[in-house]
Amino acid sequence: MSTFRELGKSLSNWGRWGNADEIGTLNLVGPEQLRAAAQTVSSGEAVSLGLPLDAHGPQPGQHQGTERYNPIHLVTEKGYAPEYRGDICVADDHISMPLQAATQFDALAHISYDGQMYNGFSNRSVTWKGAEFCGIDKVSAGVAGRGVLLDVARHHGLETLPPDHVISSAELDAVVAQQGVSVEPGDILVIRTGWVERFKAGLSVGEFWAASPGLSLESATWLREHDVAAVCADNNSVEAMSSLPDGPVSPSDPEQAWVFHMVTIRDMGLTLGELFDLEELGAACARDGRYEFFFSAPNLRVAGGLGAPLNPLALR
Repeated sequence: MSTFRELGKSLSNWGRWGNADEIGTLNLVGPEQLRAAAQTVSSGEAVSLGLPLDAHGPQPGQHQGTERYNPIHLVTEKGYAPEYRGDICVADDHISMPLQAATQFDALAHISYDGQMYNGFSNRSVTWKGAEFCGIDKVSAGVAGRGVLLDVARHHGLETLPPDHVISSAELDAVVAQQGVSVEPGDILVIRTGWVERFKAGLSVGEFWAASPGLSLESATWLREHDVAAVCADNNSVEAMSSLPDGPVSPSDPEQAWVFHMVTIRDMGLTLGELFDLEELGAACARDGRYEFFFSAPNLRVAGGLGAPLNPLALR
């Protein structure tokens, strides 16, 4: 049996909230957690954690073997109405983009193995029409609650973690202790590596995807022990791209691709948020020593969607 299967079985949340559950660890956020999260707002500061939807994002496109491309924004109407006074103009536009092109959540239907996705639903229920079960539309209220930033890069005195840096559970504990913050059941954990900032500073798309630092597979146990409701990061996949000796896809075992995703999404039902921009938040938290905030990230309710774009807010 593969290591990730053994780990996934030991951390499984299948049936924890009933056999019909489709939102997983988001069940950990209830009225009590939301009320407590509201108490973290003191300065009234609102910080956006989302990347802009434009053509300059980090998606590699088809030339790199993926269907994910950066958003394409087109103005479809710019009509003047000379018969009206005041130089009136009506303008409309549209955008073409993969739902996971920029800052986004993965739906629990996003990834699966052995024919099943979270809570035992068949992965054959995902068709060209979308996901019958565990789609992003099932997260109807979005993701909101107490957010906790763990600034791993700043913990090491770095602006950005080095390529392929793998964040361990012990490292998470060290950051928690240094920041003097707690991680409580139902929290939304936000991990800063600085990797998106390196991309914005000129790192190539290929390097951004190939050598991203991030969480280790074994850190999934830490997340389960703390009953975290969701995990967001400023890299392309939350997990480190070098979490396995041969990289994300092992030539000897192709099933070893995206093992952190497999365990957290498929087995734990944990919502993952990717490509967050955490520079402003990181600076604000370091400035006043407050690493908790009200996290609010309503997602687009795309019926059967396998992910959805966001403009998350940290309300401090």
